[in-house]
Amino acid sequence: MRTTLAGTFRSLSVRNFRLFAAGQVLSVGGTWMMVVAQDWLVLALTGDSAAALGAVTALQFTPVLLLTLYGGRLADRYDKRMLLTVCNLLSGVCALVLAALVLAGAVRLWHVLLFALCLGTVNAAEVPTRMAFVSEMVGADLLPNASALSGVYFNVARVLGPALAGALIAAFDTGPVMVLNAVSYLATVVALRMMRPAELRRAPRAGRGSVGDGLRYVRTRPDLMLSLGLVLALGMFGFNFQLTLPLLAKTVFHADAASFGLLTTAFAAGSLLAALATTGRRGRPSSRVVTGSALAFGALETLAGWAPTYGAAVALTGLTGFATIYFAQAANHRIQLGSDPRYRGRVLALYTLILQGSTPLGALAVGWLAVHHGARSALYVGGLVSLGAAACVLLVERARPADGTGPPPRRPGTGARTGSG
Repeated sequence: MRTTLAGTFRSLSVRNFRLFAAGQVLSVGGTWMMVVAQDWLVLALTGDSAAALGAVTALQFTPVLLLTLYGGRLADRYDKRMLLTVCNLLSGVCALVLAALVLAGAVRLWHVLLFALCLGTVNAAEVPTRMAFVSEMVGADLLPNASALSGVYFNVARVLGPALAGALIAAFDTGPVMVLNAVSYLATVVALRMMRPAELRRAPRAGRGSVGDGLRYVRTRPDLMLSLGLVLALGMFGFNFQLTLPLLAKTVFHADAASFGLLTTAFAAGSLLAALATTGRRGRPSSRVVTGSALAFGALETLAGWAPTYGAAVALTGLTGFATIYFAQAANHRIQLGSDPRYRGRVLALYTLILQGSTPLGALAVGWLAVHHGARSALYVGGLVSLGAAACVLLVERARPADGTGPPPRRPGTGARTGSG
């Protein structure tokens, strides 16, 4: 038992990563509290408008669609620790301004829309930088475990944050929850500044390498392309839970804030179990693992849309959360562990762009479905599209080697352009 636990948490033996993980648990907990508070605030301001909720979600992820590739270039070119410090400070300031408006009773929908846009702009640089920074903290040998543990602490926060937010909103309204979120960003800033820079395993800098160089590198890697294609389909149509869960809770089951928090917590608990299940991974997952988890996700999301009672919805939402993170982790590990370190920031930026940047288009489509056909239809369509995408990839894989990698790609710099391009 002790050996198993030691293996599960082995990357926490690295001091820098241990500090980072502690800061992230607090910071991400505040973020998930903010997700619940923001969604509840939008519904209160607009009379339960699915279109307004979809617009906020779209604005939060649109900058990811437009700017994340440039964020990945920044991550490959500049000091990742400093970039993360600046990003977290900016996010904290934005959150504090919105909290002040809510507490003053002066908040309007356009304020929330503007906050979502500002936060999304910062996230376009923060997300690929944070993912690429994990390898600098722990090195290549511990990267699979550290990446999985990042999913663990993310989902620990995802479990505790919404549950606490639901209780606080019921007792004090959304303003104090937003203040806590603003303060929580300081946890990551403090952790970053307490690190020992000499112990970081810095990747080679990209110099003046361009975004196009990263795209050309990915184009030479069919194994990465297949995984990214699945991430696109599931991210656009299946991963809109920030929109579908509050609508399911409030418009289908007529739940209060606390019950909505429980539904979100069930999803997060399933996600946490999936993250724990992947901590034992010691190598790059095969394409079959990625595709199989996508099939499971599609089937479970479809069943969640059918849930006849609130209890069934909680159970199926938890299972869907498990499949969501198991797929996302498998795809992330396959892409990250198969990428050249010189291009890792830009490859992960492309992964982030596809996973999160497709959300604006998906959120608008899912919002339209929910308005005209109800919240259940959004889950049905997301699940069925995910099933179809996974089935298509399976057909492609039948014509490829068992690991789905095909012939070895050319080394970067020998066939792809380098330099500023």
